[in-house]
Amino acid sequence: MEFDVYEYTNRGGRAYNEDAAGHSVIGENGVFIVADGLGGHQFGALAASCVRDTVLGAFDGNFDLPAGEWLAGRLAEANRKILEIQSEKDAVLKSTAVALAVDGAKAVWANVGDSRLYFLHEGGIRAVTNDHSVAYKKYRAGEITREQIAADEDQSALLRALGSEDRSGAEIYDMGVTLVPGDAFMLCTDGMWEYILDEEVLIDYLKSDSAEQWAEYLLLRLMDRVMEDHDNLTLLTLMIG
Repeated sequence: MEFDVYEYTNRGGRAYNEDAAGHSVIGENGVFIVADGLGGHQFGALAASCVRDTVLGAFDGNFDLPAGEWLAGRLAEANRKILEIQSEKDAVLKSTAVALAVDGAKAVWANVGDSRLYFLHEGGIRAVTNDHSVAYKKYRAGEITREQIAADEDQSALLRALGSEDRSGAEIYDMGVTLVPGDAFMLCTDGMWEYILDEEVLIDYLKSDSAEQWAEYLLLRLMDRVMEDHDNLTLLTLMIG
């Protein structure tokens, strides 16, 4: 299994970049993560980097548990560490997270909050993570369309986040799929997905020869769409080949 990975993060129109991304590939196994910190004044950056470092720091090339359990445990540990930092600094800081674990030809992913993962398989988008937000609840209830989530007044009202005592549980996605060359993933924060449609993620992937080119096509779409004070944006693209 070969991994073609590209990461991009930008502070956008904000004073600080409070997103974080990272990955670790050892042999045929890998862990990939994107986090979006909440808190402002760089406390969000501290939370997001805590999530990234806690997950990646525990990966030594193998998983001592089933990958889904491993991811859930590492995100729970990140939540515990953020709560400790909150106490130390007497400040509110939280983070969303979306993470992918590849164990040989098997893949499992998880998210907390509204950072997303898109899984592309057999020429189509096979799955997208669920947002843990009020706006997403409205979509599931039929009150708004999927495309309207990004502009909804409750888009930033999160129902889960790391740094919460009782609403921090990760949602685990284990589809039992066996990865094959040509499969791909995109992990991103809301500062990215709010400006692109699902079908555009697929279109840009299908015309790309590398993970970097795929990301560049997606970022080009944002140039004419983002507002001057737009949020931090981060994406990680991964092609299996």
